[in-house]
Amino acid sequence: MSVPGALERPDGVPFRRRLAARAAVSLAFPLSRLPPRRLRAVLALVSRGARPADHARAEAARDAVLAVSLACLGSQGCLPRSLATALLCRMWGVWPTWCAGVRAKPPFGAHAWVEAEGLPVGEASPPGYLSPLITVPPRRAR
Repeated sequence: MSVPGALERPDGVPFRRRLAARAAVSLAFPLSRLPPRRLRAVLALVSRGARPADHARAEAARDAVLAVSLACLGSQGCLPRSLATALLCRMWGVWPTWCAGVRAKPPFGAHAWVEAEGLPVGEASPPGYLSPLITVPPRRAR
């Protein structure tokens, strides 16, 4: 049975990257249960001192997350998928812009994603389709 909207599972992700992705996914699920204000505060703290992620690095992190988690592959897995991607990037010393918002065109609904270099990572959507309500960009430590 196929699941509508499920993502394709990437192949060829190295073992060490999969191991780190498993750790990121295991942290992402408890974080996904936090209220938005607290989640934003936690992510702002975690992102402190990280360099901005480039698009290729953020996409490699997303692929690693998708390779290890079936829950993140589904259409309802956008929040833990985006959190795990951001956390894995942080393990690598970089941070993408984490976003939570809405789809601005049908089908309307909530969505979470990461952006790098101003572009959504791994989202097959036209410009203007996603409208962010909460963002956590990379921040330099004071």
